[in-house]
Amino acid sequence: MDVFQGTVFCALLAFSLNTAAYTAEMLAGAIRETSAGEIEAAHAYGMSRFQTMLRIVLPSAMRRTLPAYSNEVVMMLHATSLASAVPNMLDVTSAASRIYATYYLPFEAYLAAAAIYLTASFALIGFFRFSEGRLLAYLTPQKH
Repeated sequence: MDVFQGTVFCALLAFSLNTAAYTAEMLAGAIRETSAGEIEAAHAYGMSRFQTMLRIVLPSAMRRTLPAYSNEVVMMLHATSLASAVPNMLDVTSAASRIYATYYLPFEAYLAAAAIYLTASFALIGFFRFSEGRLLAYLTPQKH
């Protein structure tokens, strides 16, 4: 197949499979941790198994998985620097290597790459903190 000869496709496939496996395991663990009382209450309310899963189990599992998933997303961002090891693959780290090889500016090139990764990491962390604050607000202690 010609698809598997493309370096971008192969790197994207490897990263996608890795992240999908971790994400599926996190979500499965969160589903297993759903309390039996919630499921029993949903059945007592007259919900089918599908409705219980869709309306009760999955939303609470997604909320419980969010902190671990945010770590996985940031780790995936950092893992993209490994794609520079693939020939003919252009990412931030390989662009810094090319600038170093062309202009002999190692500090400027790699500091710029570090700044890009740092900015992207802080942006992702900020987004997930905001999301956690909104979705997990019911867990904060209430002041009377």
